[in-house]
Amino acid sequence: MNLTISGHHLEVTPALREYVLTKLDRVTRHFDQVVDINVLLTVEKQKEKERRQKAEVNLHVKGRDIFVEQSHEDLYAAIDQLMDKLDRQVCRHKDRLHDHHHDSPKRNGATEAP
Repeated sequence: MNLTISGHHLEVTPALREYVLTKLDRVTRHFDQVVDINVLLTVEKQKEKERRQKAEVNLHVKGRDIFVEQSHEDLYAAIDQLMDKLDRQVCRHKDRLHDHHHDSPKRNGATEAP
């Protein structure tokens, strides 16, 4: 698994990197076929203070790319909400991969003997 954590208009500190890694453990625990993860942490230069801190994740799994972004006034809260969204999408993707449709015995051609 390739992991890239980068910052735009901010320095990615070791504490931020460790926080993102601990949150990503929850996602990789649910789904282990993750190929590539790109995390981008951004501070936007807006006039208003709300939703300046933004976190984005582009997760490449076998067969699909999952992109999630979240903005908040606190970067750690944005990362928390981002990981919640990402976890839901990864679980939904995992459920779609499993075939939940089972053929009935009548359709398989197997008939009961009298």
